[in-house]
Amino acid sequence: MPTFTYVARTRDGQKKSGSLTAESRGALVRSLQSQGLIPDKIQERGKSAGPKRGPRVKSTELLVFTRQLSTIVNAGLPLLQGLDILAEQTEDQRFAHVLAEIGQDVEGGESFSEALRKHPRIFTDLYVSMVRAGEASGNLDNVLLQLADYLESMEELKRRIRAAMTYPVVAFSMILLIAAGLIIWVVPQFAEIFSSFDATLPEPTRLLILISDTLRSWRMLAVIALVVAAVIAFRMYGQTETGRYNIDKMTLKLPVFGKMLRKVAISRFARTLSTLTRSGVAILGALEIVERTAGNEVFARVVRQAGDSVRGGETLAEPLARSGEFPAMVTRMIGVGEKTGALEQMLGKISDFYDSEVKAAVDALTSLIEPILILMMGIVVGGIVIALFMPILQLSSLVQS
Repeated sequence: MPTFTYVARTRDGQKKSGSLTAESRGALVRSLQSQGLIPDKIQERGKSAGPKRGPRVKSTELLVFTRQLSTIVNAGLPLLQGLDILAEQTEDQRFAHVLAEIGQDVEGGESFSEALRKHPRIFTDLYVSMVRAGEASGNLDNVLLQLADYLESMEELKRRIRAAMTYPVVAFSMILLIAAGLIIWVVPQFAEIFSSFDATLPEPTRLLILISDTLRSWRMLAVIALVVAAVIAFRMYGQTETGRYNIDKMTLKLPVFGKMLRKVAISRFARTLSTLTRSGVAILGALEIVERTAGNEVFARVVRQAGDSVRGGETLAEPLARSGEFPAMVTRMIGVGEKTGALEQMLGKISDFYDSEVKAAVDALTSLIEPILILMMGIVVGGIVIALFMPILQLSSLVQS
C-alpha cells in the first residue's frame, strides 16, 4: 500500500502533519476524519507535489458551475453524476476537461476538495477550504450555495470598481491623445509662421514649441525609454513584500479613490470571513485564507497579526481595533458578534453595509469625475490655443500701436 504525507487541521484550527499508509487517498481522508482531523494537503510519497497549472476560466463560468452543482447535490443526485452532467453541458471545453479530471479523481477515491486542489488557477484556497468543510460536516450543498452567493457578490463588487475606473481612464486617454495631436501636427505649422516674426515669442509659446520639437525628434525615444524603465522599476518594486505594502498604503491615502478602496477591502474582508466561518471553517484557518485573498497588503498584514493574536487567546476585535485600519463601527460590531455567538451574521451585515457604501461611492465618483475631466480638457486644449495665439495677438497690438 502507498504511503502518504499529510497536513491536517483540528477543529480549532491547529495544524498537524505526519505520514500514514493507506489503500488510497480516500481511505486516508476517512481515517483522518475519524480522528477529528480535516485534511488540508495530502501527497503520495514518490510523486510530484506540484499542482497542475492548468487553464483559467471566467469567474462567471465558475459561478454558474458552483450554483448548478449546489442544486444538483441538493436534489439528491450523486456528486459524480453531477460533475458528469456539468462537464457535458459547459461551453468552455477547457473547463469541461478539468471537470472530467476531477470526476475521475473522485471516482478513484480522492475527496472532492483534494481533486479541486489540483487546479489552483480555477479553484482558490477559499473555494477548496469551504468545500472541505462542507464535506466534513455533510453539508456540501449548502456550502456550495454559500460559495455561489459569495462569488456573485465579489463579481458585482469587481463590476462596480471597473465601472468607476473605466470612464476616467478612457476620458483621460482621450485628453492626452487630443493634446498630443495638437502639439505634434498643429504647433509646427504655427512655429513656421512665428519664425518669420521679428520679435521675441512669449514664454508659454516657446515652451509649447520646445515640447513639440521634443515629441517629434529622437529625444522622444529617450523619454519613452525613461518612462518604460520607470514602469518596469515600479512593477518590480511592487512585486516585493515591502513594495506591495507601501504602494497599497499609498493608494489608501489617495483623495476620493482611497476611501473607496478602503471600503472595498473591508467589504471583502467581512464577506470572505463570514462565508468561511458560516461554512464551518475554523476561525484561525479562515483568517489565513482571508489574509491570502485580501487583495491589499495593508489589510493582509492586519489580518495576519489578528490571527497571531487570536491564537494567543485574544478576541478578533481587539487586534483589528489596535491596527487603526478598521473603523470603530466595524470592530465594535465584530466584538458584539463574538460575545453573542453571532459573528457570521455581524460580518454579513458589515459586508452588506460596505457594499452599499461602495455603490454610493462609485456613483458619487462618476458624477464628480465627469466635470473634472471636462475642466481638465478645457484647461489643456485652451492652454495650447492661448499659447499659439499669444504671438499673433502681440503682433497685432504692435501694428495697431
